[in-house]
Amino acid sequence: MLVVIDIGNTNITMGVYRQDELIGNYRLTTKFQRTSDEYGFMLLSFLNASSILVEDIEDIIISSVVPKINYSFTNCIKKYLHKNPIFIGPGVKTGIDIRIDNPSTLGADRLVDAAGAYYTYGGPCLVIDFGTATTYDVVSSKGEFLGGATAPGIGICTNALSSQAAKLPEIEIKKPSKIIARNTIHSMQAGIVFGYIGQTEYIIKKIKEEYGEDLKVISTGGLGRIIASETDQIDIYDVDLTFKGLKIIYEKTKKNLY
Repeated sequence: MLVVIDIGNTNITMGVYRQDELIGNYRLTTKFQRTSDEYGFMLLSFLNASSILVEDIEDIIISSVVPKINYSFTNCIKKYLHKNPIFIGPGVKTGIDIRIDNPSTLGADRLVDAAGAYYTYGGPCLVIDFGTATTYDVVSSKGEFLGGATAPGIGICTNALSSQAAKLPEIEIKKPSKIIARNTIHSMQAGIVFGYIGQTEYIIKKIKEEYGEDLKVISTGGLGRIIASETDQIDIYDVDLTFKGLKIIYEKTKKNLY
């Protein structure tokens, strides 16, 4: 079995593949203060919940944009899963040709999503990840990562409203029935959700205009479903895109090594 892990700024998500089947996925909050033992206990709890034995784990591949916890996470995997994890980075074969000014600055999550989208759905494509930040990345028909745009995520926008305005409360991110709202909570929800739909559609439009060809638009991310279900500009919403990308990169790296 292969364990795929995505360490993000807000959440750590983990999936387990038995051959080509994703048989489990789990999520925990990203916290810098956790020790390797705490992470280890959580990983073991996830595996036990799916009746997966440690000895059945063949490899672990990780995408991380939080360097502060990589050391603890590596140690927990060595101690509790008895493996040396593969981190997305230099020397790992991704199958994506990075064509930006400084390839070393590209976040591992964006590279993984690009690989997942391109090798699952083909190119050229526009990959949108609705995470802590929302990223819009273009991959050509030849598998070239051409760059893209980065915007504040839906959660950041929502938190900014309640934290920066004394009389505005914390709210659930959901689409209200009307955009002309009659109370504060619905008004905030309307501004966030309808505003984000508008932003998403406009950025997609401008990227397509600049690229000059039609692009298949593929989205992922925890809050992406809310936006994808409200616009016809997104062709595919794939909640497991990052997991797929990690598995694809693992297979390419393993083939390259052996």
